[in-house]
Amino acid sequence: MKVLVVGANGQIGQKLIELLQGSDKHEVRAMVRKEEQAEAFKEKGIEAVIADLEGGVDELTDAAQGCDAIVFTAGSGGHTGPDKTLLIDLDGAVKTVEAAEKVGVKRFIMVSALQANNRENWNDQMRPYYAAKHYADRAVEQSSLTYTIIRPGGLLNELGTGKVEAGEQLERGSIPRADVAAVIFHALDAAHTFNRSFDLVSGEQTISKALKNI
Repeated sequence: MKVLVVGANGQIGQKLIELLQGSDKHEVRAMVRKEEQAEAFKEKGIEAVIADLEGGVDELTDAAQGCDAIVFTAGSGGHTGPDKTLLIDLDGAVKTVEAAEKVGVKRFIMVSALQANNRENWNDQMRPYYAAKHYADRAVEQSSLTYTIIRPGGLLNELGTGKVEAGEQLERGSIPRADVAAVIFHALDAAHTFNRSFDLVSGEQTISKALKNI
């Protein structure tokens, strides 16, 4: 399938694109905000499209034309305020869902945050971020898309281990970004992840086994 990676210039996005580019099963299109980012991908032989999550739905619809799946791994980043969290992590995600439905893309993977579905477990210092993720996830669940919502714990810049724990309500934990990307890659065509949401942290199970057990 052809996969549009939204947030392709982010760390998870870049790792996912490497996996998709090296795959025999999938093609990839990187969605970025800036011309220089698009050129950097094109120099590596990766198709890239420029679109802004703060723009209109039609801009995102154009970016998704011809794709079979969308992975939303964009984020406003820890250095921005609640305003950008609202515009990117919530409204940007909801507009991407709308664009997917409009253009006929059925498969959608959302990268959320650990326990975003459970208000009682939100980090008090990051409540606007968790609220944005919570309602973006709801928009995905209420859509017509074949979705998977992945809620990773604290993200680490470490080598992936290939060993994870996935479940409905996990204790706080962390996980390398490389392992999150690998889980997304495995989930794309794994039917047992369709229309499912789960927390994700480092663990003792292989990715394929952990996903089969959710």
